[in-house]
Amino acid sequence: MAGAIDIHNHVVPAEIPPYAGTHGSARWPQMAACDARHKNVMIEGKNFRTVSDECWDVARRIEAMDATGIGIQVLSPMPELLSYWFSPEDAVAFGRVVNGTIAAMVACAPTRFAGLGMVPLQDPGLAARELERLMRDGFRGVEIGSNINGVAIGDARFEPFFAAAERLGAAVFVHALHPASLERIVGPPRLVPFVAFPGETNFAICSLISGGMLERHPKLRIAFSHGGGTFAIVLSRLAQGWTISPVLRETIKVNPRETARRLYYDTLVFDARTLRFLIDSFGKSQLCVGSDFPFDAGDKEPLREIAALKLDAADLAALHEGNAKRFLGLK
Repeated sequence: MAGAIDIHNHVVPAEIPPYAGTHGSARWPQMAACDARHKNVMIEGKNFRTVSDECWDVARRIEAMDATGIGIQVLSPMPELLSYWFSPEDAVAFGRVVNGTIAAMVACAPTRFAGLGMVPLQDPGLAARELERLMRDGFRGVEIGSNINGVAIGDARFEPFFAAAERLGAAVFVHALHPASLERIVGPPRLVPFVAFPGETNFAICSLISGGMLERHPKLRIAFSHGGGTFAIVLSRLAQGWTISPVLRETIKVNPRETARRLYYDTLVFDARTLRFLIDSFGKSQLCVGSDFPFDAGDKEPLREIAALKLDAADLAALHEGNAKRFLGLK
């Protein structure tokens, strides 16, 4: 099937079994039907989000993909399902539910889907072992949150996970999750993904640079949602600080501009001018298509702004699929 590879889209299981652990079930999600095609994701007895059957129905997803020029979707969990707030044992149990849904969808249409699973990063050693299992089962890697219960992913405690991801050749897709400083948003919670996610993603990237994680793991393949958020703007300031400050050069051994051009970023920025800026900042080789399908905050025409760039055939092919194949470790 010809078409672009979408690295940013999400899955929600059609059904979630009742909690069967011993650590308390308050935040264990459940699915509640609300009409023939929609269900509510219930967390702590409240509706976190109403989702459509495109979250789990293979035929419905492929129909939407065909309509928008997407050949392959790289399926990953809805970020709120990552469940870092569970005990490690419960997180593994819940992860098996979500990862099982993704694996089943990939098995139904292996030429149209690839899988990024979830691992319990609240226990980095356990997360590394679960990542090994996922890679044996045919996953391309994992999606992780931008922070783990408020701890930046560049913190040294996550070394075992990132070391395993590098060793296993696993792709890591970072999605903004529970952003910092939400108390400063004036207005309804609906503003959060639009206003807070970009800064949160920048914090995640900068933590990996300043914490030395990317320096220690140079072969790590890692991508960031929403075009890397505000990182492209912050990069010039970070590079200037690195240039003038001996303390920063002692902490950050490699020029941040060089490191930034090793990373991958999705194209989910809704604007061709911003995409052009990202290309200028990171390179044509580092951007991959992202849609946030099937959520309403996503891009219903994920290839439109790329087309507006009027790239030559080789560069267009890179953005549509070549860069994603390198990120995913696909031939």
